[in-house]
Formats: sequence, C-alpha cells, structure tokens
Amino acid sequence: MRLTRKADHKTDQAEVAKKPALGLNRRQFLQSAGLATGGIAAASMLGAGMMRKAEAKEVPHDAPTEIKRTICSHCSVGCGIYAEVQNGVWTGQEPAFDHPFNAGGHCAKGASLREHGHGEKRLKYPMKLEGGKWKKISWDQAIEEVGGKALDIRKESGPDSIFFMGSAKFSNEQAYMYRKFAAMWGTNNVDHSARICHSTTVAGVANTWGYGAQTNSFNDIRNSKAMMFIGSNPCEAHPVAMQHILEGKERGAKIIVVDPRFTRTAAKSDEYVHIRPGTDIPYIYGLLWHIFENGWEDKTFIQQRVYGMERIREEVAKWTPAEVELVAGVPEAQMRRVAKTLAETKPGTVVWCMGGTQHHVGNANTRAYCILQLALGNMGVPGGGTNIFRGHDNVQGATDFGLLFDTLPGYYGLKTGSWKHWCNVWDLDYEWVKNRFDQETHLGQVPMNSTGIPCSRWHDGVLEDKSKIAQKDNIRMAFFWGQSVNTETRGRDVRDALDKMDTVVVVDPYPTMAGVMHNRTDGVYLLPAATQFETYGSISASNRSLQWRSQVIEPLFESKPDHVIMYKLAKKWGIEKEFCKHIKVNGDEPLVEDITREYNRGMWTIGYTGQSPERLKMHQENWGTFDIKSLEAPGGPAKGETYGLPWPCWGTPEMKHPGSQILYRTGREVKNGGGNFRARYGVEHNGNNILAEGSYSKGAEIQDGYPEFTADMLKQLGWWDDLTAEEKKHAEGKNWKTDISGGIQRVAIKHGCMPYGNAKARCIVWNFPDDIPVHREPLYTPRRDLVSKYPTYEDRMVARLPNLYKTIQDQDFAKDFPIALTSGRLVEYEGGGEETRSNPWLAELQQEMFIEINPADAADRGLRDGDEVWVHSPEGAKIKVQAMVTPRVIAGESFMPYHFAGVFEGKSLEKNYPEGTVPYVIGESANTVLTYGYDVVTQMQETKASLCQITKA
Repeated sequence: MRLTRKADHKTDQAEVAKKPALGLNRRQFLQSAGLATGGIAAASMLGAGMMRKAEAKEVPHDAPTEIKRTICSHCSVGCGIYAEVQNGVWTGQEPAFDHPFNAGGHCAKGASLREHGHGEKRLKYPMKLEGGKWKKISWDQAIEEVGGKALDIRKESGPDSIFFMGSAKFSNEQAYMYRKFAAMWGTNNVDHSARICHSTTVAGVANTWGYGAQTNSFNDIRNSKAMMFIGSNPCEAHPVAMQHILEGKERGAKIIVVDPRFTRTAAKSDEYVHIRPGTDIPYIYGLLWHIFENGWEDKTFIQQRVYGMERIREEVAKWTPAEVELVAGVPEAQMRRVAKTLAETKPGTVVWCMGGTQHHVGNANTRAYCILQLALGNMGVPGGGTNIFRGHDNVQGATDFGLLFDTLPGYYGLKTGSWKHWCNVWDLDYEWVKNRFDQETHLGQVPMNSTGIPCSRWHDGVLEDKSKIAQKDNIRMAFFWGQSVNTETRGRDVRDALDKMDTVVVVDPYPTMAGVMHNRTDGVYLLPAATQFETYGSISASNRSLQWRSQVIEPLFESKPDHVIMYKLAKKWGIEKEFCKHIKVNGDEPLVEDITREYNRGMWTIGYTGQSPERLKMHQENWGTFDIKSLEAPGGPAKGETYGLPWPCWGTPEMKHPGSQILYRTGREVKNGGGNFRARYGVEHNGNNILAEGSYSKGAEIQDGYPEFTADMLKQLGWWDDLTAEEKKHAEGKNWKTDISGGIQRVAIKHGCMPYGNAKARCIVWNFPDDIPVHREPLYTPRRDLVSKYPTYEDRMVARLPNLYKTIQDQDFAKDFPIALTSGRLVEYEGGGEETRSNPWLAELQQEMFIEINPADAADRGLRDGDEVWVHSPEGAKIKVQAMVTPRVIAGESFMPYHFAGVFEGKSLEKNYPEGTVPYVIGESANTVLTYGYDVVTQMQETKASLCQITKA
C-alpha cells in the first residue's frame, strides 16, 4: 500500500542525528558486546528476522528518525519496544534491551508490531451495510445515525436494551472512560474479554485473600525453587516470560506442567502430569492428601494466617490416591512425587491460565490452587505466590477499571454506597446518575444495583424470552468495541443474535466477526478505531505494573482513538458535560492525563491512586535504571521504587509509595511495599475469629490482626489528629476506600498498618454456592459413571439470565460424541485472531485451522495427518478443519486453537467483508462447536471440557 504522511514533523535533521537514543537499543547492545560486525555470531544470537530492518520505500533513506517508547499490544508480559518513525511513518522497531520485563526479548507477535502502523487490512473509514452492500459514510453521519438509533431504542425499551462490549485493548484511561460511559448511559450491561478468560480467577482469588490478581511477577519467578503450571502454556501464550522461567530452572528450580495436552511448555518440564479435562480439583485435593498425610503442611502459617483449613482437610480425606486416579487419571506414585517436590522445594509458585479458569466450576478451581499455596505457606514471599498470567496487554487494567457487568472501577461493586463514592469523584449529583437508569424492578432486581448481562451470554440477552430476563426488554443493539464475537461459544446462537438485533455497531481497527458473520443486509455499522500505537496512555501488565505508552504515529486513514469516539457519542446523547466535567477536552479528545488524575482520585480500594502521569512517564524514561531481578531502582530518579508502581501504590502521588511487587508480604513495611491478607469479610465467622493471629507487616504498631480502617477507628486509636484539617473534612464518616483525600490511608501507613486491615485468608467462601471447592463433572462429560457421585448444580438464575446445569448434564451425549474437546492458544496468533491473522508476517507462519487427534482415534476413523475432517458438536453445529494426528493428545481427547474465523460451518465468509479487509488467513472458529456451560459465579464459559465427534470430510 502507499504510505501517506499524516503529520508534518519539522525536526531539524542535524539535531535528530545528534540526539542520543532514549535507552539501550539492539545496535548499542551489539556494539557494547563486540558483535557490531554481524556475521554468524550475531545472526545466530538474534535470528535473521531480528537482524533485518523494515524500510518504507516512500521515506527518504536519510529522513530523520524519531524514537518512540511503546509497549507491545499483545499478551500481558508488557514488553518494551523502541519504535522508529521517519516522516510520520513507522519504519522500524527494536526490542528494548534495557526494559526490565523483556530485556530485549521478543516473540513472533511482538516482532511484527510495526505492521499495525501500516495495516493494509484495516478499516479505513466509517461504513454501513445498506441493501447488502458496504457504503462509505462520514463520521458525522455515523455518529448521528448510531447515536440516534440508540436513543430511539432507549425511549422504547430502556437503557438496558443496549449492550456495551468493551476491550482488553483499551488503555487504562479508555477502559475507565468506557465504564463511565456505560454508567452515564444508565446500564450495567457492559463487559469485556476478562469475562471469558480470568473472571473466575478474579472472583475465586479475591474471595480467598483480598485481591484477584497476580501476587508476584514474571521476574520474581527467577526466585522460585518449584513452579507448577496448571492449565498454562507460556511457551505459546507468554513466550517472553519463558526467559524468567528458564532462568529459574537454570538456578535449579523444578518445573511441573499439569495439562490434558503435552504442550511446548511440558517439553521444558521436569515432570509432566496428564489430567483428564475438568478434574483440576481432584488433582489439587490429591496433592493435599499426600501433604496432610505426611505432615508436610506449614502449620505455623496456617495457624496465623489461614481460616477454614480444617474444613478442607475433611474434604481432602475423601480424595484418596485410588479416587484421584479413578477421576483425574493420575497414578498414586506420580501424585506423591509431585506433592513431595512442592513440599520440600520451597518457595514454590503456582501458575495458571485459561486451562484452569474456563470451566463451569472455574471459580472453585482457582480457589483450590490458592488453598494449595496456603497449605504450603508459599504466600507473601519472593519466589512464591500465585502467578496468574493474563492474556491481553491490558486485560488486567480493563478488569481493574470495572469494565465488567458486576462492578464499578476499582471493584467497588454496584451497591448504592459504591455509586455515591464514584458520584463524589465525578462531582455529579447521585440522583442525576440514578435517574439515567431504568427505575423499575425486574424479577426482583433493581437495574442500577444488579449485575448486568455478561459478554459470554450477550446473545442470550437477545434471544431469551424477555419474561425470563431481569430487565425491561431484550438487548436490541450492541457495540462490539475492540472485541470480536468468535470468542464466545455456541456460534450458531451468536449468529442468530446478530441477525435478530435492530442494529450492530463494530468499533475496531478491523471489521471483526460481528461485522461479517451475520446474514443481514443492513443495520450494521463499522467505525474505524485507532490502534494503541496511534494514541497514548497507561496500561497495566499482568504483574500489576502500570506502563506509559507513547503515541508512535498519527491515526491512520480516518480512524479515531477510542476515547474520541466515546466523546462524540456522548455529545450526541447530551451527556458530554457530565462525562468530562473535570477533564479537559481538546476538540473532541478528552485529555488523557486528566483522565489518569481523575481515576487517581477514586481508585482507593486497589491503590491506583499513587501512579500520577508524571510518575509513570518518569518510569518510562528510565527503563534501564530498574533491576531485572527485583524490579526495583537502586538509583536514579526512581530510586527505591518498583518498576511501574504496581498496585497497590497507596495514597496520593505525593506520598511516593514505591508500589507493591509482592502482595501480602509481611517481611516488609507497608510504606515499602509490604502487606498482609485483607480484612474484607468482617472480623468473625460463625463466632470464629478470622483476623490474623500473631502475624503482621514489619513495623506495624498493631501487632496482631485488625479490621479495615475507618474514621471511627482512627479516633479509637488516637490517630485522628494525625490528619490535616483538610483531610479531616473529607475523612469524617468515611473509610479507607471512600476518603478521597487519602488521609485515612496515609495515617494508617504512617503507623505501619495496612489500610484494608489484617485478616486470615479464607478457605471457606460462605457467599458462594459451594463454600469450599467441590469437584463437579463437566456438563458434557465423557464419564457418565461419575455423574451421580459428582453432579453439577440444579438449574438456576445467575445475574439476569436463567442458567442450565442439570438439564444438560442429565443427557448422555458421550455415546455419539466420545472425544473430549479442549481449546487453547498458538504462539503466532492472539484472541479471536482478527488482528494477527491480518498481519502478513504472522499469517505466513500459521495458515490452517486444525484439530489435534491421537493416532489411535485417527486410525479408528480412517484419518491421516492433513486430512480434512468435520468436527461435530453435541449441540448440532459442525466445522471443517484439518486433522493433525499427534500423540500430544491421548486417545479419547482432542485440542483446537481458538484464533480462527472467517469460515462458518464449511462456508467462507469472504464475501461479507468490506473490500480489502479479508484477513490473510481465515478458518473455522473452534467456538462454533464449543458448547453451553457457564461458571455459577462469574458466567465464564466452559471451553476446556466439552465433547465432539470427528469424521472424515
């Protein structure tokens, strides 16, 4: 394509030539390492792909080069990159060798980032489908028509008839504004991909010890002596994290991989454990059986910091070695060997990803992993913890900012007090915000205070009988904003829902499946959003560190940044003044730094208050001053701080809290990033103390457990007068979460205490359907012999929708669909794949959708490697893919990647795309045949334990 200058950079060439690079790039690294002459040594070290520099033909070779610091937009490792820009064109890139996360590492996706700045397959201008043809329209027309249709539906059916699908690709500032956008529209029908990747983690882990995030960091894994990966395949999903993992292995750490499939990570392990899909809890309880039987548990840790372990012992006693082998398929000798390794090789860490979360008992799985670490005393120490690897570059941040159907930013929930806190932050009248919502009650639920419809089931919000939904009417219009619909299971129902809605709006750099998999001839709008390299702001890596990302180039074609599009719609809806009351707007663009400062004023719960734009930019400009092992800066402008100020970064920016690399770390002062488990659920349960006993953060003046801090508690302790007069005005009647002055937090920390209290972690979660983790067979289980002993739930309402459990499990599908089916990632692609399959460098590497099938199953069906096959779902759908015959899966089990789309039940959708936007690679979506099943707490979809039949095409 022709590269068009979008900005006139009149930088003096001589000055640019003299200007030093912002840090250590590859060329400087080679020079300092004596490899600048290249040749075989350099090529073998870096690889041919990294040695070539991409050139843009239309840019003069001597054009001045600007260096922009940015962050990879794929997984959540957060790799640093130096982007090279000439005449406004992104012409080259280098991995940042001085970045504390990747230290010069790149994966295939990261190495291809520059292509996003050219984007031949991208949407180039707003379009609408009219009479079966795509028509170019102006932005003014698009906003007028889309905004007008939303207002019409609101008038007829109420605000809940609009669904706001959000994105893990938003910056923190955009994610915050999108949740605020939905709130001011008047709905909780807002969600994003965390629902279908780690929602069960957030729920399960937060309800165990306070926060539902990664407790340590990728870098800290270097300190582990044992690592257990369960349902996690970082070799493909988080490749650059492997440098830290393999560094730990070189230091002597044992790697244990637990997975139904022999993955690339399993190939690096010391011990590979095969479990049957959906048997994580039997496996964990099997380990605990050996740990308790041999007295290997950390008794002191449990006595001081854990509540309810005796109840777990009772359940574990049922999971004898024979029962574990019967259910999970792991022999006794291997179970004992793994348990002994974990118990004797400490500190150890447990890592999980979607292999553990995407189950209808996903919340229980994640709680079981936590309980194992509590039993071993592996929490709050370097090399320990639960290292939960997130999938997208800002899925952690988008989750933190409440881009969810059940909470406001900062996990404040949806209660009236939570809404009043945010109205205080926004400086808006609570009654005005309240009146934006439907004022009626539906099936006993008040819309403003009730959980919305999840993105895993938005299509049920369209198709379900509206008398069974806890809102006024069905969903009639949806914004698919930075997330595609081929990421949801039950593909046929997704297509039917797209067909039924009044209007479909896609806001994305690409058309996505929402724009093309339907059967419509009109009522679809495509609005071209800029990529994150065409705007700027902060993002949060998996380890909770915030990173500032500079704008690399101007928005391509007619695309616009997401927050600009939000503001344009807010103007159409007449809410722009409230939307940006204390945020400066330049033209139609809200000022990003003002958005950061606004959420700094409100996110007290998780400590997103200390990371001002100025502090984040300072960290960005000083990557090389942070130690790769500790992530701390031993000197320089950020001396004593942890890179990215990982939350909680307590108090106001002026407090200069250094951030918390390791959560619940009692061996450090709170002011230096230490902490303890959170007192989130009161002080007692059934008459039993649930506060910590004899355990506290270093330097704490209260040397025992204590509740969360409130204004009254400060007065009782005699610390009230430590507040300034101004702080007292804000703190009166408030607590550590709602005092927007930060005074309560400042005083608590001054006295060495955690603002959120000091409690025991909970093994018993009394507010969940299962108060302890309980094994329940998958809804589509191949083991009918186990259903009566380990049944699923009764059918029930969850959130606003009816949910089927027993109705499905009672049906025997295993005879006709005997092969267990799981899904997962490939290293070349990400998510639904629209962006990565539209990248020529990645598309060349992986061109076919496939299913892995064991040689025995293939032989029984007369299949050979490379044959085209039909994969049949017990729900009726089928897809046509290639067979990959491999022993990576055992007989009776199969695997498919979930990144493909563009073909639906054997028929190509190429004709449905706007001209020039068809991805280089298309294929069937695994989710077309993946089946019904949703976590009872979070509505996570069950994609890791289904059934299928495979036949020759």
